[in-house]
Amino acid sequence: MQLRVKGRGVEVSDAIRSYAEKRLAKLERQLPDPEIELQLTSEQNPSIRDTHVAEATVWTKGPVLRARESSSDMRASIDALVDKLERQVTRYREKRGRGRRPGRQAPDEGLQMSEEPQIVRTKQFAVKPMNAEEAVLQLELVGHDFFVFRDADSNEVNVVYRRRQGGYGLIEPQ
Repeated sequence: MQLRVKGRGVEVSDAIRSYAEKRLAKLERQLPDPEIELQLTSEQNPSIRDTHVAEATVWTKGPVLRARESSSDMRASIDALVDKLERQVTRYREKRGRGRRPGRQAPDEGLQMSEEPQIVRTKQFAVKPMNAEEAVLQLELVGHDFFVFRDADSNEVNVVYRRRQGGYGLIEPQ
């Protein structure tokens, strides 16, 4: 495990560094050789109750995992952060395991097709201008299978998606 601990507005003591290293070592059991960047911050705003913030970015062979937690104590923030990252790793491993079993299909018993497709959820979001490489990074950060963005050069709405065979695809309008 490669761990970089940074402090912004707070000095990172050896005790906090070793505590974080010990807690984050739990991830190493589930992820092969992760690279982790931990940023510890102390908010100076008196109106914020949870002033100790721990943010982590974990680079793996698969997706990039990110988490942010805050509390009134730095050790509690690190504990909550590690718990959140463990849930993300578990979800990632389960997803990856489900998609790789050949010949496994969902049973169609009780599955009825309606006459017309139904929209069950609508979501609105800001489409920000960026290039395709930035969009792939955002796709990994949000953990979805596709990401909609506005191309910074052409100003057209594009989509990047994760391909089943590996790699990424880009959909551009004509």
